[in-house]
Amino acid sequence: MDLKQISSFVKIEHTLFSLPFVFIGAYMAGEPTISQLVWILVAAIGARGLAMGLNRIIDKDIDAANPRTAKRHLAAGTMSMQTAWVLCSIFLLMLVTGAWMLNPLCLYLSPIPVIAFVVYPYLKRFTWMCHWWLGGCLALAPAGAWVGIRGEVMSGDWYPELLLVSVGVLLWIAAFDLGYAQMDIESDRKNGVKSFPARFQPPTTMTVMLLSIPLWAFAFSTVSVYGTIASLAVIISIIVVGGNNFQTWWFRGHAATGWILLLSMQI
Repeated sequence: MDLKQISSFVKIEHTLFSLPFVFIGAYMAGEPTISQLVWILVAAIGARGLAMGLNRIIDKDIDAANPRTAKRHLAAGTMSMQTAWVLCSIFLLMLVTGAWMLNPLCLYLSPIPVIAFVVYPYLKRFTWMCHWWLGGCLALAPAGAWVGIRGEVMSGDWYPELLLVSVGVLLWIAAFDLGYAQMDIESDRKNGVKSFPARFQPPTTMTVMLLSIPLWAFAFSTVSVYGTIASLAVIISIIVVGGNNFQTWWFRGHAATGWILLLSMQI
């Protein structure tokens, strides 16, 4: 197995969603050293890879029954379960090692994201709230990076700015996932996946997505007002003119949001 297959298996491009918020959390905590940033990056890549790997393993049968995801490695049989578990073990090692090298509190708290990652694929079998749980998983990114730099939480310095950013990530990712899930409405209904669009129809889904925008925008304005305005312009433009390529541009727009905020934070 080569790096191209591994990056495809864990959807390395999806790391673009969480990575800028990892760095945003780190810089909100203070002035991280190069060493701290490197170990935060190691932990973040490990966490994201582990989350995607576990999702692929647990959702193997659901993916196989969905035409859009039937060609994924495990669903199509192009990767063995043993290989998938080995990759997940490597990513888990990266997460734990990065946390250990940062500070003891990070290491003690490292099981939290792992538990959250395991719960998500099962949760969508029972409730449409799964989209917000997924948002919560990624909301751990800025919070985890903050702890990686500070090594404590008792001072209360994370309130309210870091809390707002984390809640913003939760709402922002949930809104993105709602848009993405509209591609799988029929398959979700057929296979018992309790997605929000499958339960409440596209018009209601779009309403919830639109209502989420001012909420996450307010939260992200604590990082940068100008960056938030620029991000809003991108997302709203996609909603207005996305057309037949809506899903592609929806992904790209959300992937750009965090980087716009991170860049504007440094200006």
